[in-house]
Amino acid sequence: MKTAPATSAGPGPDAGNLRIALVVSAYHDSITGALRDGAAAALKRAGVRDDAVVVIPVPGAFEIPFAARQAAETRRFDAIVCLGCVIRGQTPHYDYIASAVAHGIMIASQATGVPISFGVLTTNSLGEAVARSGPGAANKGWEAAMAALQLTDVKRNLARPRASGSAA
Repeated sequence: MKTAPATSAGPGPDAGNLRIALVVSAYHDSITGALRDGAAAALKRAGVRDDAVVVIPVPGAFEIPFAARQAAETRRFDAIVCLGCVIRGQTPHYDYIASAVAHGIMIASQATGVPISFGVLTTNSLGEAVARSGPGAANKGWEAAMAALQLTDVKRNLARPRASGSAA
């Protein structure tokens, strides 16, 4: 059995040529702004140029999948990072929104073939959201950006022509 090249070490040397969209919910903006900053810092550290990162603001988490799919369909972006925050309340609204957003992002990526990562916090409290949006590599925006970069490597590696006589 042959294993595809691992990408867990981070993005390959071509990260400087990537164009990335950050779809960011305005709802809970102190949290989503921190997620955006974390994602931008991760992209910069990986070598993505500042002018190659476009922020697409949306009103809330529910609107993220629509904007992500629209951005992917333009073919202007190599990957899209979705950032938002849904905090559990006292009604089932949380369950509907969290499920719809996750499903919508997955469908957008599958339908377009563009790597789209999930950086939408689904927490029980504001405190949990704050803990997941702090500075550094534990920031879920950072993690989502790194996942998007790793998926661009997966896509690139799978698209390469096979060497003669090799499998997959």
